[in-house]
Amino acid sequence: MKSKLFIFFLASRPKFLVASAAPVLVGSALGFAVTATFSPYLFILALLAAMALHTGSNLANDYFDHTSRNDWLNRNPTPFSGGSRFIQDGILSPKTILLLSLLALTIGSAIGIFIVYLTRSIFILTLGLIGLLGGFFYTAPPIRLGYRSIGEPVIALLFGILPVYGSYYLQTQVIDIIPLTPAVIVGILIFLVILINEFPDVAADAAVNKRTLVVRFGVPTSIWIYRIALISSYLVATLAMLIYRPFVFAGFLYLLTLPIVIVAIKTANKEDLLKPGRYRASQLTVFLHTLGSLTLIAGFIIFGLSGQSRI
Repeated sequence: MKSKLFIFFLASRPKFLVASAAPVLVGSALGFAVTATFSPYLFILALLAAMALHTGSNLANDYFDHTSRNDWLNRNPTPFSGGSRFIQDGILSPKTILLLSLLALTIGSAIGIFIVYLTRSIFILTLGLIGLLGGFFYTAPPIRLGYRSIGEPVIALLFGILPVYGSYYLQTQVIDIIPLTPAVIVGILIFLVILINEFPDVAADAAVNKRTLVVRFGVPTSIWIYRIALISSYLVATLAMLIYRPFVFAGFLYLLTLPIVIVAIKTANKEDLLKPGRYRASQLTVFLHTLGSLTLIAGFIIFGLSGQSRI
């Protein structure tokens, strides 16, 4: 039983759950920055709900990329792309993967309903429904958002803008424009993670008509999309430092990660992105997402502790 539970745990791709934890942490830290108060209960519930929905989405992705033959045709899987391979390697059956997905989504939904009960918030209910449906139908038919050239911005919405806003609202009970900047930055960072991980999958994606941005626009153009989006996150951070007081420390710390950007841009070249066995660009992008999120979190906490809170 312990062995099976551990296999189920690994199938959820736990090392990637930082993608759902990061926006909740950023939004909650920003809420603390502007109010100097913090609700640990709502934070923990939001974190658990986000990670459960993310787990369910990961497993659903594996199942439906199996049914479309996408992962079966992938001859260049990496630790960051190509799915968990649990179905392809015969570790778990497709049915088990689907059942685990539905279980995780049910747990996430139940936690979300409890949060709505505590807050009586239609706003939170709406965000939760978008997250649930968006995560499942990212690869599930008939919608298959990830197959229609909109998957990357959808991920930016689901793992950036919405959870930052939602977690900020839980801490402040206020809907305003302050979370917009960090939400956009976190959204850009996760957009970059998804985009860079599509390059090794481009042949398999094209074979099943999965119209990712890399398939739709080609490798050279997609490399420039990656570079421009990456640089834009720093322009947004710089502008925010000049406009919003709560962003002063967060923006400064985020700008300190610029040296990594230089390396990431150099690594994002056609040879490295398409050659089997090379995934340094993915490593750097995932690291930048994690580190960038941590700088925002630290900056907001510093601002909150400084006694300069707005509310």
